Amino acid sequence: MRAPDKRGARRVEFERAIPASMMAIDGTWQRACTLKDISDVGAKLFIEGPVEGLLLKEFFLVLSSTGLVYRRCELAWVNGGGVGVTFIRQDHKRPMKAQPTGTR
Repeated sequence: MRAPDKRGARRVEFERAIPASMMAIDGTWQRACTLKDISDVGAKLFIEGPVEGLLLKEFFLVLSSTGLVYRRCELAWVNGGGVGVTFIRQDHKRPMKAQPTGTR
């Protein structure tokens, strides 16, 4: 693991890129990619094929073949076939308390 870089997060860089895929939030497109490095806050990906026409503002990075491991992402930068993504953290809302069923 490398020391924190200018982004401030420790990143794990893979010697061999890890296969993954990108998928639109609404499921209208999917694209194969490889994961080159990752941190708690984002990742660097290489996309197979052109990125033109893909809605990359917000999408899922699918990290398992079953689709059970994924992260919601937003595009941070594009450099040729390489893209940087920032992981979108969901607000951890407290579960609603059950309302007591009272008698009237």
